[in-house]
Amino acid sequence: MSGIICTSEAATLALHAAGILAAHEGPVSTHAMADALGASEATLSKVMQRMVKVGLVTSKRGPHGGFELARPPKEITLLEVYESVEGVIDVKRCLLGAPVCGKKSCPLGGLFEKVSREVTDKLAKTTLHEFSVPVSIG
Repeated sequence: MSGIICTSEAATLALHAAGILAAHEGPVSTHAMADALGASEATLSKVMQRMVKVGLVTSKRGPHGGFELARPPKEITLLEVYESVEGVIDVKRCLLGAPVCGKKSCPLGGLFEKVSREVTDKLAKTTLHEFSVPVSIG
């Protein structure tokens, strides 16, 4: 069973992979991160490439290659990581996904907008330094 607030697999992988990178010095391979996260290496690779594209991580090829954070963990927020794979969060978007009510007034009294703002604010105020994921990478 899942809660009412969910994130995509890509966002979850991005946040956890960035947390792993924050806890380790030097490059970490996609294979090692996927193994630690119990995730598909192919899916994680696509997520990592999105983070490279926006400049959050760098990649090195070769036997001692892998991914590293492009900036210190204290300078990268969870919101940056999330938005690197999901795009900019629109807190005013209806979470029910359909304009059935005509967008006149929300029957839930703006609850989803309030929760979205709170979650977005928390992600913006939390850095990878606080979210590092110390796992054994072998």
